[in-house]
Amino acid sequence: MIDKQTIDRIFSTADIVEVISDFVTLKKSGQNYKGLSPFKNEKTPSFFVSPAKGIFKCFSSGIGGNVVTFLMEHEKLSYPEALRYLAKKYNIEIIEKEETAEEQQIKNERESLLAVNAFACQYFISNLKNTEEGKAVGKSYFIERGIRDNSIEKFQLGYARADKFLFTKTALEKGFKLEFLIKTGLTVKKEDAEAFDRFHGRVIFPIHSLSGQIIGFAGRILKTDEKIAKYINSPESEVYHKSQVLYGLYFAKQSIVKHDKCYLVEGYTDVISMFQAGIDNVVASSGTSLTVEQIRLLKRFTKNITVLYDGDEAGIKASIRGIDIILEEGMNVRVVLLPEGEDPDSYARSHSSNEFLNYISEHESDFITFKVKLLLKNADFNDPIKKSTLITDIVRSIAVIPESIPRSIYIRECSRMLDVDEKMLLTEITKIRRLRIEQKGKQTGNVFELPSFEPKITHQLPVIQEKYQSEREIIRLLLTHGNQMFTIKDENNQMHEISVNDYLIHEIENDELTFHHPVYNQIFNEIKESYYKNEDISDKNFTHHMDITISTTAVDIITSQNYNLSKIWRKYENYVATEEMKLNEVVPEALMALKIDRVIRMLKETEESMKKAQENNDIENIEELQNKYVILNNLKRELSKSLGERIII
Repeated sequence: MIDKQTIDRIFSTADIVEVISDFVTLKKSGQNYKGLSPFKNEKTPSFFVSPAKGIFKCFSSGIGGNVVTFLMEHEKLSYPEALRYLAKKYNIEIIEKEETAEEQQIKNERESLLAVNAFACQYFISNLKNTEEGKAVGKSYFIERGIRDNSIEKFQLGYARADKFLFTKTALEKGFKLEFLIKTGLTVKKEDAEAFDRFHGRVIFPIHSLSGQIIGFAGRILKTDEKIAKYINSPESEVYHKSQVLYGLYFAKQSIVKHDKCYLVEGYTDVISMFQAGIDNVVASSGTSLTVEQIRLLKRFTKNITVLYDGDEAGIKASIRGIDIILEEGMNVRVVLLPEGEDPDSYARSHSSNEFLNYISEHESDFITFKVKLLLKNADFNDPIKKSTLITDIVRSIAVIPESIPRSIYIRECSRMLDVDEKMLLTEITKIRRLRIEQKGKQTGNVFELPSFEPKITHQLPVIQEKYQSEREIIRLLLTHGNQMFTIKDENNQMHEISVNDYLIHEIENDELTFHHPVYNQIFNEIKESYYKNEDISDKNFTHHMDITISTTAVDIITSQNYNLSKIWRKYENYVATEEMKLNEVVPEALMALKIDRVIRMLKETEESMKKAQENNDIENIEELQNKYVILNNLKRELSKSLGERIII
């Protein structure tokens, strides 16, 4: 875990304009900067960066935050990954809490494996560029496949020379330990035999992590030999878990988010050729069956997947069996069948990006319809057993869809296509879903849960409901005007100058008012704690907070253009521009709104208690509750007069 001092140093050093400019073209606009949203397609800039506050806000998508949350949203990094990215950019040493010996050993091993992989990648690149064998064999293969120099450089493609001892010997001479060469799978060591190179005589496709580190390799043999596998991959290791990796995702993630769509292909060259054709929101399953971990990883970027198949019908039937897991994860799956004899690689090389995208648009269909048509193509509907098997296959796919609306649509469509009673399909699907729920309930854990080392973004904001609007306004005033002074009359009609913090904190404490929204309550408590300690209270304490939910909420409140209680202030023209001048009216009215909400909440609680007392025929309590209700109602009426009943519903 990164210590707080290091995090504070990262925040104070990182220039939010400089960091975001790596991803978004920004232009100065007064004291701020603006640009086109990196999260939505737009023609008019709605993305703003405030260097003074160290925050950004995208008004087209509603996303806002600090420099760390920008990297988390845009690059889909975890909180620690984003901090490390910034630390590396600004040459800040990461200081972490003291680790146990076991944690240190695991960390050291992981770093050693990554170092070995990084060395190997550069070694293979050098072979391809600088050796006669690499140029004659490896480079010739890439040229033959239409892979250009800029793609070779982008994807860090390389070549492992035919001498099967050369890489291991070179790595050992450079000081790398044989233990880590073996653990990465770059070197193979059998009992009594000499250690040798796994990838010798192959062109190399490095496999990148989500943050761009080399975690494994794929090697393709260039000889025609049926006894030797065409492709081999790095084995499982501390850094490489094949079931949790999608080839090309590191390069494609920004485009996937931008287009809110991902194309899924099978091979490495499919990805590279589509990139060259201008279609860069594409990843590959690397020839393996899809796993739930891969789908959940992709789901962080988009819910829309289009699977591209070549014309091999037998291959399609084999691979579609695994796509039910995409449906089960609630993804929107569409399928495109390329012309016979074509695959994504060959089609991308012979067509422009517009031609390719037009073909996809004209030929893609939802997965269920595609599956029905594919199975119907060779089905014998005169054979009851085959027909039953076909229907069962389709029903199982529909049953895994979590959303009821698309499920019902598919049931209706399949009923029409298969000429089967809709109610019968619904009954079978209900049985399957009930059985699956029972089976999951018997399991001791969720087998579909991602491993603990998988980074996740979990900063989902609690829903801002109408009943929390007054609490939100109080927090906004404390964050934006807390230290500012305004004048107020006391009981003797004397004018006094007081800060917003002094007034609101003391009034809320004296009246024992509480915040029911959990995030607002936490922010208020932290402001109050700093206030009583005489510590400086700044909005940056919250926009740069270590808790992502708090920092994102604070930015959202500060940058909000349409405040939730704006109807209170409609009597003021140019409200935002003149608010500081109107604090003597704005602040007390915001507090009054909070008090009214408290009274309304107490009235509702009293009503519920009265209902229960009446059900239990509790005469004594009924009378007491009725008196309480009258008092609260009168109090609500008195308080509402001060606001002209502007927020009383």
